[in-house]
Amino acid sequence: MANNTENFKEDFWKQAILNKKSTIKDAIFNLDNTAMRIVMVVNDDDELIGTISDGDIRRGLLNDIDLTEPVTNIVNEAPLVVPFGVDKKIIEKMMNANNIQQIPIVNESKHIVGIHLWDPILSHENISNTLVVMAGGEGRRMMPHTKNCPKPMLKIANKPILEHIVERARSEGITKFIFIVNYLGHVIEDYFSNGSKWGVNIDYIKEASPLGTAGGLSLINPFPEQPLIVTNGDVLTDVRYSELLKFHDDHQADATMAIRTHEWKNPFGVIKTDGVKIIGIEEKPSTTTNINAGVYVLSPNALKVLDKESYCDMTSLFDSLSEHNIIAYPIHEVWSDIGTPEDFINQNKT
Repeated sequence: MANNTENFKEDFWKQAILNKKSTIKDAIFNLDNTAMRIVMVVNDDDELIGTISDGDIRRGLLNDIDLTEPVTNIVNEAPLVVPFGVDKKIIEKMMNANNIQQIPIVNESKHIVGIHLWDPILSHENISNTLVVMAGGEGRRMMPHTKNCPKPMLKIANKPILEHIVERARSEGITKFIFIVNYLGHVIEDYFSNGSKWGVNIDYIKEASPLGTAGGLSLINPFPEQPLIVTNGDVLTDVRYSELLKFHDDHQADATMAIRTHEWKNPFGVIKTDGVKIIGIEEKPSTTTNINAGVYVLSPNALKVLDKESYCDMTSLFDSLSEHNIIAYPIHEVWSDIGTPEDFINQNKT
């Protein structure tokens, strides 16, 4: 275990402190913009009253919690804390015993003076599961950018989208990849070759004809013995594949889909009528839905329903698994789907 924080001179941990009057949306923003994966909630006297973890946020999202509600609605009011000076080996044992990765350090007045962090990215062993990237689409909506370049090879911050995916996964210990390619697949293979430049191993599956966002999985040979992590080749996200995989395993799922809350604001006033009579007016209402984030974990059982070399989209695959244990993994992390030229341009502005 890498206990990478007992640094009391620097005040980096203060970034993870929110007042109790903050909203759940504020907490999500905080989690996404710090590396600590915890929010420490204080009262007006700066006394620690509780913490909020990734798991607390995900449970709230699954329960359709209103993001404008105060953080106190989901705060853990009995967090594990320690005083200054506790031996690191004891901290590590406490983290292991309680399956946690952060422990606030407080003084006798309940004021936060630091935090112990275990960063799993620094301490993990290699993940034996394979990451499959669906990289065969034509990217028609991205024309003319994809006329001579497959969409996963479009550059964001001077680097192909697919390279961002590989480096992000490699940072978590994933070393085995399968790229399922079709349209201009040789461009991808020429660039990545066997993956040795990135310290990984990349195999390729070449579709004879487009098989959709799931059909290419039927071509994997030998048949996998472990769950596969699967991502679309046009998705940029800070989701931790290791945590998604653990969530899948903990729930003994056959298929897990990462989902994200999407809010759409109607640009017009909505008029409700009964015949010719106006019975209500709602000015520019917003609708919140859960959308498919294009990242999945699929167990071997889920892959058995695929017909070899037959077209199948991922939504159809999940529909066909209705009798299986299929679950949703709500994400709040940074996420972008490069689906339109506007998306591509906007990503390169940030």
